[in-house]
Amino acid sequence: MYLQLCKEGGVEPQESVVALLQESRAAHSSRLDLSGHSLSTDTCTILARSFQKDAVFTEVSLSDCMLTEEGIKVLLAGLFHNTSVKCLDLKGNNLRSTGAEVLGKLLGCNKTLLRLVLEWNALGVWEESFSLFCDGLASNNTLTHLDLRNNQINHQGASELALALRHNSTLEELDLRWNNIGMLGGRSLLEGLQKNKSIVQLEMAGNNIPCDLLKALEHTTGHNAEREFTLRESHNKTYVLSREIQTLKEEKGRQFFSLMETIDRQKEEMGRSSRSTSAQIAQLQEALNERKSAINALAAKLQMTEAALALSEQKTQSTGDLLSRMEAEREEQKEQQSRLRKKQEEEKSLREGKLHREIQNLMENNGQLRNKVEELECRCKSQQQQVFELKQEHTNSTAELKMRLTKAEDRLESEKRRSKRALEDMEGLRHKEVEHISQRLEETEKALQERIFKLEAQRIHLEEELSRTKAASVTGWAQAEEELGNVRAQMRLKEQERVSSLEEKLRSLRSSMQAMQLHCSQQKQAISELQAKNSHQSIEMDGLRRWIEELQQ
Repeated sequence: MYLQLCKEGGVEPQESVVALLQESRAAHSSRLDLSGHSLSTDTCTILARSFQKDAVFTEVSLSDCMLTEEGIKVLLAGLFHNTSVKCLDLKGNNLRSTGAEVLGKLLGCNKTLLRLVLEWNALGVWEESFSLFCDGLASNNTLTHLDLRNNQINHQGASELALALRHNSTLEELDLRWNNIGMLGGRSLLEGLQKNKSIVQLEMAGNNIPCDLLKALEHTTGHNAEREFTLRESHNKTYVLSREIQTLKEEKGRQFFSLMETIDRQKEEMGRSSRSTSAQIAQLQEALNERKSAINALAAKLQMTEAALALSEQKTQSTGDLLSRMEAEREEQKEQQSRLRKKQEEEKSLREGKLHREIQNLMENNGQLRNKVEELECRCKSQQQQVFELKQEHTNSTAELKMRLTKAEDRLESEKRRSKRALEDMEGLRHKEVEHISQRLEETEKALQERIFKLEAQRIHLEEELSRTKAASVTGWAQAEEELGNVRAQMRLKEQERVSSLEEKLRSLRSSMQAMQLHCSQQKQAISELQAKNSHQSIEMDGLRRWIEELQQ
């Protein structure tokens, strides 16, 4: 097809492409690997026309092909209505605005593509083009894996992608490593993922996103994975139950048909026996009529007629014996049918017991889910208590810092006659104290008691250093006053920075609390949905029981 289209379009076929096509045909492979081969615009047009008619290749790799904007536009246009390609690799082609727009159209038109690799491109540089790409992703209903590593996506592109994820319901794996998403982009993605129920794996390394946001994103994806797992288990259980019910229906139908067939056979046998007896009775009546006529005609032959009558009586006795035997056989057949019915009723009772056990297992699973919900609520309460404790620690630490500042100012005013060396030592020690205090504020959740002991040790060390510097402070009063003013300004700035950092931490904790509350509400909704499904399944089971009872009747 490629050579024919090149001949029709007057284009010289590319030897590397022809060789790769021949290799794939010889190997009977469904994968076309053109990675590393530079493709011209004419070659791209011919390949696009061939992709429109192709139904062989399910995987196409065009990584590092140095495609031009016109070439990628034509090539992707040929894949709009393709029904065989399920995996497309466009890694390292430096796709820009035109490529992003055409990719958005491809995602909106194509209905068979499952995996799309776009690593090492520049789709996020132009915001309008990337928004068109996100619109196509939002309208797509088949794509399950998307790779957008190293595409220079900023926080605005991440917000557009989050809007697309709100409307997409099939994407399961998304790779956004090594972009420029940042904290704002991470928050927008977290908001979008809270409404998305399909993504179970999200890679966000190398995006300058804080650890708490990364944990929240992992938590949302983990919740989606758990939800998907529970849905699959429930679907499997319902499928197994429906199959068992269907088998029970089929078995009941077969038993019913077998009973009807046995009844029909018995009816046929009864008809045949009645016909044979009626024929025998008719023959006997004919013999009696002949004998009566013989008696009327031949009165002299009475002895012969009496003998004939005796013979006829013997025949009637034999017919009576035959009739009694037939009745005995009928009673035996009735007993056999009653035994069969008893066996069928026992099998029905055993199957109903199995169904009751499965229903009990489902009720136990519901109880386990309720226990999980209670555990999550306990965790939320414990986190609220931790937040309250952190606030108290913040107030205590600010009070301690103010007290220490006042003590330091008093000591500095009383010790203005120190030397330069003593002041430099003091600055170094104060810098060390500031570093220790900042480390202590960041590690408040881990070691509160250890931090108090360290501060007491630092205070003792500072007092020892102050006692040493008192003996050596003789010169440098004016310089000491200037340096004291600088130190005071620095301490005030650092206090403001600490307060701002603590406020940011409190905000992040509040956002995490809100996320946990949202997660709890989502889990409650999922539990209510499962309870509704369980009630619906119990209603269906009741209907099936009624139907089984009707069939038994």
